[in-house]
Amino acid sequence: MRPAQVLRRAADYLARHDVESPLPTAEILLAAVLGTDRAGLYARDEGLSTAEAKRFGRTLCRRCVGTPLQHITGVQAFRRLPLIVRPGVFIPRPETEVVVEHALAVVAGMSAPLVVDVGTGTGAIALAMKDERPDVRVMAIDRSRAAVELALANAHRLELQVEVLLGDLLEPITDVLRGSVDLVVSNPPYVPIEEVPALTAEVRADPAAALIGGIEVFERLFGQTAGVLRPGGAVVVEIGDTQGEAVTAAAEKVGLVRIETHKDLTGRDRVLSAWLRDG
Repeated sequence: MRPAQVLRRAADYLARHDVESPLPTAEILLAAVLGTDRAGLYARDEGLSTAEAKRFGRTLCRRCVGTPLQHITGVQAFRRLPLIVRPGVFIPRPETEVVVEHALAVVAGMSAPLVVDVGTGTGAIALAMKDERPDVRVMAIDRSRAAVELALANAHRLELQVEVLLGDLLEPITDVLRGSVDLVVSNPPYVPIEEVPALTAEVRADPAAALIGGIEVFERLFGQTAGVLRPGGAVVVEIGDTQGEAVTAAAEKVGLVRIETHKDLTGRDRVLSAWLRDG
């Protein structure tokens, strides 16, 4: 049976198990099993070997029971980068790419700016910033040792120079970089604990420490940010789509100004930017 026929049957199987986007999911899984891309799947004439068919069947079963697609393939695309992902470290989401867009806009007129990514996870934001602005000096921080190790592995594999530190929020740099950072960027854990039961199985597969937070996380982050930013420096954070007012209030509380919320591709509030007063 040619791959195109296998894919049709696999997509039907995934659809019967209520897996979203069954055909694209089947294509991604089969491409991973065969070590090719989507075009290669449909160009292939020969059928699957017994071993390939068994491996593909196992991946379908894992997806049907809620295992994140990225944990099966081991890779997640983020902007221009293929990132290694592992269970126990937050999987970067497409909406976080909007955070990078606004972060790049903030540093567009700066020469060799210093950027700190807080809660880096796989290193997605930090590595995207370095990839798209090679002159940027990027530091990344995470309180998870597994995340720090994975971010370093991604940086090494992609040959992008990013310094990765272990620690909570900005604590590793609050004394050494006081008043010298141009931009703090972060996708912090912001999901209130009462909303966790409503999350999909795929999202709940991420570590709770990378998901569950709330306004108090932003309050702590902004308090530390005000100490490390240079005058006129900025902070860009991802927020929940109903948190705009509360996060704005948290930014105002520590004296940040020019506070704006920005929408994602679905039209929901997703990013907040703010500046430290210049002088």
